[in-house]
Amino acid sequence: MNIEIEKMNKNHLEEIKENLETEFDDFWNYNILQEELNSSNSKYIVAISKGEIIGFAGIKFALDQADIMNIVTRKDYRNKGIGTLLVNELISICKEFKANSIFLEVNEDNIPAIKLYEKVGFKNVGIRKNYYKSKNGIVMKYVNSI
Repeated sequence: MNIEIEKMNKNHLEEIKENLETEFDDFWNYNILQEELNSSNSKYIVAISKGEIIGFAGIKFALDQADIMNIVTRKDYRNKGIGTLLVNELISICKEFKANSIFLEVNEDNIPAIKLYEKVGFKNVGIRKNYYKSKNGIVMKYVNSI
C-alpha cells in the first residue's frame, strides 16, 4: 500500500468532516480539530492512500515537552501499519522541534494501541484514574533518545 504522510491543513479537515465521527473515532470532533489546527503549538499530519485520508495524528508542544494528542486510523484501514507510520512521523517531528520528552495517554482497554506504543519505544509511567470516563488512562513516555 502506497501511503503518503502530509502536514494536515484545513482542506484535509473539510474532507473528513462528514465522516470524522463514524469512520475514525467519536472522541475527536470537527471543532476540536479545527482549534488544534489553528494552534501554533500543535502539529497535525494525515496519512493518504489513493487520494483518500486514511489516518491522522497530532502533537502539542509545551516548552521542550511534546504530548501526542491523537493517532487515528480509519476503521477500514486498521491493523495495516498506518498507526506505526503516524507515530514514527510524530517522533520525527519532535526531533525536529528538539523536544526532550514525548508523552501520551491511552485507554487501558486499548490493547492494540498500547502494543503499538510499546513497539516504537514508549513505556508505561503512570495511571490517570477515570481519564476516559469510567476507564483509566495509561500515561506513557517515549524512552528512546529523541
